[in-house]
This record gives sequence, C-alpha cells and structure tokens, in this order.
Amino acid sequence: MSYLRVARPEVTLSFSAKLARINWFLILLLVVLAIIGMVMLYSASGGSFSPYSSRHGIRFVVSLVLLLALALVDIRIWMTLAYPIYAVALLLLFGVEFFGVTAMGAQRWLDLGPIRLQPSEIMKLALVLGLARYLHGVDDITKFRNLIIPIFMIGVPFLLILTQPDLGTSILVGAIGVLIVFMAGLSWRIIIAGIVALAISLPLFLRFGLKEYQWRRIQTFLNPEEDPLGSGYHILQSKIALGSGGLDGKGFLNGSQSNLNFLPEKQTDFIFTMIGEEFGFLGSIGVLALFVIVTFVGFYIAIQSRSVFGRLVAGGVTTMFCLYVLVNVGMVVGLLPVVGVPLPLISYGGTVMLTVMIGFAMVMNVHIHRYSELPKGRLLFL
Repeated sequence: MSYLRVARPEVTLSFSAKLARINWFLILLLVVLAIIGMVMLYSASGGSFSPYSSRHGIRFVVSLVLLLALALVDIRIWMTLAYPIYAVALLLLFGVEFFGVTAMGAQRWLDLGPIRLQPSEIMKLALVLGLARYLHGVDDITKFRNLIIPIFMIGVPFLLILTQPDLGTSILVGAIGVLIVFMAGLSWRIIIAGIVALAISLPLFLRFGLKEYQWRRIQTFLNPEEDPLGSGYHILQSKIALGSGGLDGKGFLNGSQSNLNFLPEKQTDFIFTMIGEEFGFLGSIGVLALFVIVTFVGFYIAIQSRSVFGRLVAGGVTTMFCLYVLVNVGMVVGLLPVVGVPLPLISYGGTVMLTVMIGFAMVMNVHIHRYSELPKGRLLFL
C-alpha cells in the first residue's frame, strides 16, 4: 500500500498539500446522502421545498463548508483541544441538570438565546476526542489501572444523559465509548468479564432503573398490536408503509401512508419508512449500501492512520455514524424499540446534521494527516 512507501513521518503540511489529500470520494458520498434527504423531505412536505427540504439543503451546505475548514486544521490542534472539548461538553451536560429546557417530558436542551443546544449530541464527539487523546498515551490498556479514567469518562456522561431521561442516547454514548476502548486493544478476557457483569446487572436495571414510559416502549416493541391506536401506532404504521412498497415502491410522491399522514414523524425518525414505501426494497437496499460504503471508507481511513489518536478518532466517529444507522433502521422495521434516533444526513434536524458533519471533518482530518506520527507527551501544538 502507498503509505508504506513514506520514508519518514510528517510534521507539518502546507495548505496546498492538505487540499490535495482531501478524500473527494467521501465528500461525494455525503453529498449524495444529503441529496436523498432533500428529495425525501420534499416528498414529506407533499411536494414542496418548504419547510423541510430547503432548510435541510442549506444546513448541509453550511456544514460541508465547516467540514472542509475543520479538516484542514493541524491534527495536533485537535489533539491539544481534546480534553478541553470533553470538559466543556461535560459542563454543558451538568448545565442541563440545573438550567435545562423541558420538552416532550424530557429535560435535554439548553436555551442559549438564538439557538437551542442539545449537549448530549456534543458529548458524542467530545467523548471520541477525549478517549482517543487518553488512549493515545497509554501503552497497555489491558491493565485495570489504565481503564479507570476511560470508565469515568464514559460513565459520567452516560449517567447524566440517562437522568434527562434519554435512554437511547445514553446507550449510544456508552456503546461508542466501549467500542473505542475495544479498538485501542482491550483484551477479550476483560470484554467477556464485562459482558458477564452486564448480564447479571441487566435484570436489576430493568426492574429498578427504567421509568414507566420506557417500560411501555419495551412492551410496545414486544407486542405493538396490543395498543394499535396508542403506543403501538408508530411502529405498526411504519411496517404497513414498508410492506406496501414491495420490490420497487409506489413511486416518488405516491406514498399513501405518508401523503395521508398515517405515518408519524415521517420527516425525522421514520424517514427511512418513506424510502421503503416510495422506492421499495430496492431503494431501501440502495440507501443502506451507501451507508455501508461510507462506513467502510471511514474504517479504512482509521486503519491507514499511523497514530493511535488518528485511528481512534476516525474509528470512533465511524462507529457513531454506523450506530445511528443501525438503531434508526432497526427501529423503523421493528427490530429495536422506538428510541428517537434519526437517520444521519437524511432525517430533518440541525443538531444531528452538525454533529455528523463535524465528525466527518475529524475523519477527513485524520485522512489528510494519516502519515503523521504524534508524540505521546503533554504539549502537542499551540
């Protein structure tokens, strides 16, 4: 492979050298997914660019410019700022506990005047950076003393998000953190011990840790037909719409479930159902294939990186992206409980769009600096 021909590690790249290393294939994939989102949001609005499709497009263009700008930043700056970014995200999560805005029965947002911020989304990226920075300097992650700080870094935001309450996001944050530690070289002995401990504690958590509405979601997931006009309505309508699409769908703008407003949250959490209804099994598989290719490219970039920090950042962001897709698709087809996780770059929503694009800015940054060997000392770049 080409990176093996590099004789010595790089220290600083010129602006033109960084531009030359931008992975335009990855950019193209993100653009195609965003265009699919615009098309489906156009359909969700009954054949109108307003209010969803046009805003989605504008947000993507702005996020894409931001992606390119952040991708060109020296990777040592990202590494130097990793801990401060994590600390700020943690403070924002604590701020939600005291000053958070409550909506739909959950206290998850901070009202900062012109914008409403969801710190749990910021924490996903901050956790990737923070763990990557710590694990970059650890020689042997199999030693328990080296696991204490990662457990703390994962556990505190997990508990803070869980109390909002937001079980779905807390599980995502926990899974992202655990998988990053696994990618750092965690031994199977510790992994198996953790699985056993989780299996032992799970019944206690299900008995005492879940709120009433979370129990209802699990019961609905197991038997949605029990309350078809209430808690089971979302998933039943989603299955009807997916099934009615058949092999090649009903055609663009011809989805009866969405046009007649039987399908709830069609512009956000259940937009994949619209794809299945209008473009059928083939259209759904095509979109999933794009997500698989993006995931493959992300992990390939991670493998190419010479530095542990780069590998874990690219691998962590790609893992986050992959979990978004798996949970959303699993939810709308009835394989997972409904937890309110959007489909990245396709669902309507500014916070997730920004989170995903900044995440891929980090992946692109790792790709540009893939030959750089970063020191393990404290001071990296100022």
